[in-house]
Amino acid sequence: MSSSGPSKIFTRASDVVADVRHGCTVMIGGFGESGVPTALIDALLAQGASQLTVIANNTGSGDDGLAALIRANRVRRVVCSYPRSRGSVWFERRYNEGTIELEVMAQGTLSEAIRAGGAGIPAFYTPTGVGTALAPDKEVRVFDGREHLLEHALVADVALIKARAADPWGNLVYHTTARNYGPIMAMAATTTIAEVDEVVGRGQLDPEHVVTPGIVVDRVFCPDFAEGSLLASPSRRVVAGPAERGPTGTTHQATWARRRTAAIRWARRLSCVDGRTFS
Repeated sequence: MSSSGPSKIFTRASDVVADVRHGCTVMIGGFGESGVPTALIDALLAQGASQLTVIANNTGSGDDGLAALIRANRVRRVVCSYPRSRGSVWFERRYNEGTIELEVMAQGTLSEAIRAGGAGIPAFYTPTGVGTALAPDKEVRVFDGREHLLEHALVADVALIKARAADPWGNLVYHTTARNYGPIMAMAATTTIAEVDEVVGRGQLDPEHVVTPGIVVDRVFCPDFAEGSLLASPSRRVVAGPAERGPTGTTHQATWARRRTAAIRWARRLSCVDGRTFS
């Protein structure tokens, strides 16, 4: 757990992805629609970087997230385990047009390749894929009488991941399975940018619950506390940690502030249900 240095919190989406260059390799977290850093992807779309190589579990669906980047012709190549799913119309269209390249990896192999990249391991052997269309042109060795393929590690210039909460040092905790690729992608990229639902004060995250330490996280962006957001007033931007709490009653006020934040967030997500608007 990182506990020193300046705050890594950004309040403008445009600033957090400003230096992503054309031709970069970008890892994007998420499994299906769980744990996808949608706000960061939208910021990257607005920023304009193109000719990107994207490493992700799948190619997105509908018109949001990674699918939006593919629709806008910003992606040159995709490395993933699941290129087609319900609603992944834009990848299929671009692939048939010949404007996007695809490298398919078995899901476990993809995860291990990313983990290896973060651990500084250049390559590894796995029996997965032997005798399939994924095997040609790969080195094969026999271990204990079983053939294995040589797979190379994956690294990236930038990782865009999603977490539940962060502190100003960049320590991250996740919400159950939404963590998916987040921790290993954070390790495998030169620059790691995390989108979070909540920013808490210094010392408020239990060190035993921190999954990704701030030492591997470079920037943190919380859409609800972004500049211009309804929740962006200075009094509510960061919930006070133990060392920052004031007189009696401050902790109680902080609890209600968190509840109010959660209520507004879900009201936005449930903006229209059966024709009724929530506010």
